[in-house]
Amino acid sequence: MNEYDAYAATYDVKYDEFTEDVPFYVEEAGRAEPPVLELACGTGRVLIPVAQAGVRVVGLDASPAMVQACRHKVVELPEEVQACITLVEADMRDFAFDERFGLVYCPFRAFLHLMTTEDQIAALRNIHAHLRDGGRFVLNFFNPDPSYIAEAASRGRGLAKITKEFIHPESGNQVIEWSTLGHDPVEQRIEIYFIHDEVDAGGQLLHRTYKPMRLRWIYRYEFEHLLARCGFEVEALYGGFDRRPFTDVHQELVWVACRV
Repeated sequence: MNEYDAYAATYDVKYDEFTEDVPFYVEEAGRAEPPVLELACGTGRVLIPVAQAGVRVVGLDASPAMVQACRHKVVELPEEVQACITLVEADMRDFAFDERFGLVYCPFRAFLHLMTTEDQIAALRNIHAHLRDGGRFVLNFFNPDPSYIAEAASRGRGLAKITKEFIHPESGNQVIEWSTLGHDPVEQRIEIYFIHDEVDAGGQLLHRTYKPMRLRWIYRYEFEHLLARCGFEVEALYGGFDRRPFTDVHQELVWVACRV
């Protein structure tokens, strides 16, 4: 069982409001020679709009539950959109396809789930091997703020705090989400525990679920070095999905790298 299987049932209701990156990735997919490959496709938040734009796309995710949730959504789409989509359960570090792609993209900071340099290099080399000559790798992740990280690390994990409330799509119960957050500046790691409490109309606790999440942040020049080491050249670095040039005031790093 993949540790992110626990997120599949509530993923869409939790992240349905986040659409800022979708037009950017759809545009990048439309510019590429098909097919394109999406890594960590989840339940299809970006993949389905790419297919709806008429692009043939392969969606890959290591979580069986995420892939299954995506399949349930795909079968409800028009046949011409379904025909554009292939779903595969696999790991971005060691997937293997016979065909090569004009674009590989990894949205929503999913590359940060690779927890070691060895994992990052394995994924980048595998991506490089699956791109056509001149093919591009596109992804985004947050710009680490050293002052915030130092402050957060000094505070420790601390008490759980409420972050969001929503209705569970399967049970219909209200879900109260709590989380704890820990930073390790030495290992460049973030450990998050989401706690989902399902409650009845009177506020009585019915069920509690614990959902861990781990991230390893990456600094700008660290990633440039990793890309160069794995056969990529940076074509563009943006500070947002509107393609604004990156500066130190921007919170997001949006990368476009070319296979060389």
